[in-house]
Amino acid sequence: MKRILIGILFGLFTVQSQAQIESSELGIEAYGGGSQLGGTFGGELKYAAKLPNNLVVGPSFRLQRSWSNYLAMQSHFTIYGGGAFAHLRVQEKIFVGMEFQMLHSPYNFTTFQTQSKKWAPTLFVGGGFYLKLAPKINLNLALFYDLINAQNSPFRSSYNFKMKNQAGQVVKILPIIYRITLFIPLSK
Repeated sequence: MKRILIGILFGLFTVQSQAQIESSELGIEAYGGGSQLGGTFGGELKYAAKLPNNLVVGPSFRLQRSWSNYLAMQSHFTIYGGGAFAHLRVQEKIFVGMEFQMLHSPYNFTTFQTQSKKWAPTLFVGGGFYLKLAPKINLNLALFYDLINAQNSPFRSSYNFKMKNQAGQVVKILPIIYRITLFIPLSK
């Protein structure tokens, strides 16, 4: 998986170095949640280079602090990692995109235990709205589907779309998340 991440980042930087960058932006996303069983808080930074034809690409870095109190067994851990993303702004207010990250995540969110497999790949595809709130603040509102859905993905606790059987029991949780990201233009 590390080779895949290195390949994606290398390809991304090759595209950026060969393309005409029209402008750049800094993306900021906060992440948090909690319950009696645990919680997490943190965020993500993205550097976005806007290329011709409204293609926005760049690297990303995520850092989260999480804790668990499942069955009165306490654990604390830090989740971190990087990746790359590409968004295509189709119209003034709509975008589609994909985001890949390789995250150091030592906790299995299915069995609620720490595990030996420490890295969790995520590959989100989706889209949403790109809104200009002010001259220096833009906002992404998006829904993304995780194609990989790793057992130790730190986003598993954020999946809110559930499929139920006729008895009302949850039989499947779809790996869909929503993201709200502020983008601050750095240059024109």
